[in-house]
Amino acid sequence: MLAHVEAFNSGSDEMLDGKDTDYRLTSTSEILLTSEQGDRLAIKENVDFALGQAVGNVIHVRPEIVKQTLHGIGTSFTESSAFVLAHLDEVKRQEVMNHIFSEQGANFSFARTVIGATDFSVEGKFSYDDVKDDKTLKHFSIAPDLDGFSKEQYPGIRDAEFDLLPMIKQALAIKRQQRDSELKIIASAWTAPAWMKDIEDWYIPGSEQNDYQGSGGHLKHGYEQVYADYLVKYLEHYEKQDVEIWGITPVNEPGGNNGQWESMHFSAESQNEFIKHHLGPALHRSNHADVKLLMYDHNRDNLEHWAQVLYSDDQTSKYIHGAAVHWYESTFKVHEDVFERVHKAYPHYEIIHTEGAIDDLGKDAPPGVTDPVRFKESGWFGDDAFWWNDNATDWAYSATWAGVNADDHPAYTPVHRYARNIIVSLNHWVSGWIDWNIVLDMDGGPNHVGNFCGAPIMIDTKTGYVYYTPVFHVLSQFSRTIRPGDKAVEVTINHESLDEDAIHASASINSDSLLSVQVLNTTKEAVEYQLQIGRQFAEVTIEANALQTLRVQL
Repeated sequence: MLAHVEAFNSGSDEMLDGKDTDYRLTSTSEILLTSEQGDRLAIKENVDFALGQAVGNVIHVRPEIVKQTLHGIGTSFTESSAFVLAHLDEVKRQEVMNHIFSEQGANFSFARTVIGATDFSVEGKFSYDDVKDDKTLKHFSIAPDLDGFSKEQYPGIRDAEFDLLPMIKQALAIKRQQRDSELKIIASAWTAPAWMKDIEDWYIPGSEQNDYQGSGGHLKHGYEQVYADYLVKYLEHYEKQDVEIWGITPVNEPGGNNGQWESMHFSAESQNEFIKHHLGPALHRSNHADVKLLMYDHNRDNLEHWAQVLYSDDQTSKYIHGAAVHWYESTFKVHEDVFERVHKAYPHYEIIHTEGAIDDLGKDAPPGVTDPVRFKESGWFGDDAFWWNDNATDWAYSATWAGVNADDHPAYTPVHRYARNIIVSLNHWVSGWIDWNIVLDMDGGPNHVGNFCGAPIMIDTKTGYVYYTPVFHVLSQFSRTIRPGDKAVEVTINHESLDEDAIHASASINSDSLLSVQVLNTTKEAVEYQLQIGRQFAEVTIEANALQTLRVQL
């Protein structure tokens, strides 16, 4: 075995002597393609390597420079997804779940689930203890995740007992039957029970009366330990259901959402105090001390401030595994500069992407927002062209409201947004990437507040037609070739004759020295480039509007 394997096992960001190793490559071992032209993880003809230094448009992969360990690619469990799947018969539902979690399907290795109600709940406004001032949590119950959906109330339901927790159990059952069985689950609460908060409600929507300044409220003083115990009790009850939770975040999007749905505010400073004095010690005292505590869980651009506050406090940071981030601040920026600064300052803490979606699908601008163009998406269900269209979404590019820069929200291609974000994130220390709802209905719901989103799989609940969007195939290609325990390696690109956004690339290597190179072509034309690995290069063509994965055995 070649010497580079020593670097794989010796720690992050390590480089062997000599940047141009002779790997004695002959050809790629596999090339996969998903494209606008209809390819779906299609196997393409391998290319040969030649000795020499590439010139022109060059993707230079350096397996000698080993970076972060990866958890893989994942998706999320929500009540809305479970509700949609409950409309399918058992055989078809099993088929969909196999597509998501089996080795023959996407084989997702990472996942997120929700603690209590979210916007992607069917009716919302519930927790696991809605008995006011039950500080001992005597009435705590995860029944809302188990009690299913009434056929009388929802006539289209085929399985009244299917719900969020059964969905998670079905995914785990699929994983446990196969060799590649890992599925790490992160759990996030959108809010504490309403009675624990100063507003004593789930949220207060923005309105003309409050100048459109809605709120999710804050934890009441004196209820911090009760909420910490509430989160620990969730872990205990899920363990009793044979579901192991790998990680937890104190709350989803602590900056709030202007009172649009269930939420709860933390500042960096208040979350620091909550973890230091309450949640961290509560986890440490419990039987779940090994659960990974992730701070923040909001948009990437503000990560640096939160890292400075929480990681700089030794009494807090000892409890924290890393940070969770989302992508909604910008539809094209990946904020890799933020990741680089945070990693450089705090290299021992992971960065994990826990949520991204094509949000606000088909929605008008909300009240109080000026949207002169009145852009509104349409035609996304059953139409692959929408997902590859370069101006499919985002209405926000023309909208104006306080604190949002319209320049960060240009119209964009959904597939590009996903693939670009994953590739650039993995190049800049992100160790795992999780999508939002895996399954939604053909409207992008259900969602009890009308916050409709795109999903990798969308289903017509009336006919049972299952639409696997191009995003699903793209995520599948990433997931099947980026597995838990793989290591990211250094990639640089020379865009000699191309725009910088034309080609993006990342790479990872597994313990068997199999290198996977991910390449995105965002242009409408096929692009020729040189793939340089060590002292050898290959001439490669990537089709227009496509994700290409080249696998090379070193």
